[in-house]
Amino acid sequence: MKFYSRRVVKPEDLNPAEMLFGGRLLSWIDEEAAIFAACQMESTRLVTKCISAIDFRRPALQGDVIEFGLELAGHGRTSITIRCEVRNKLTKAAIVTIDAMVFVCLDERGKPAPHGLGTRLATPAG
Repeated sequence: MKFYSRRVVKPEDLNPAEMLFGGRLLSWIDEEAAIFAACQMESTRLVTKCISAIDFRRPALQGDVIEFGLELAGHGRTSITIRCEVRNKLTKAAIVTIDAMVFVCLDERGKPAPHGLGTRLATPAG
């Protein structure tokens, strides 16, 4: 898994228990994964279809630097599946893991559309 971006947990990101608010973290994950998916599908016309179980493993605290790891887990004709791990940059301890986030490529009418990822993966490098 490659780790693509980082964020610092700031006071405005905290819940009443003074830990990173789960909803804020899920918003960041969805945004990071959508960017990753768009790069893979070479299209910005995509939506999040579903997210599998979200395993909150440990909290992130104010001042922590967290990083987002993403990798391609699979693909279909109109969709791709991404695996995600968010971890503490310094300790490498997992904060959240998600086994599957599915993104669907859309056409101009908002209907599922094929993406070019399968073609690129099937074509030998030259």
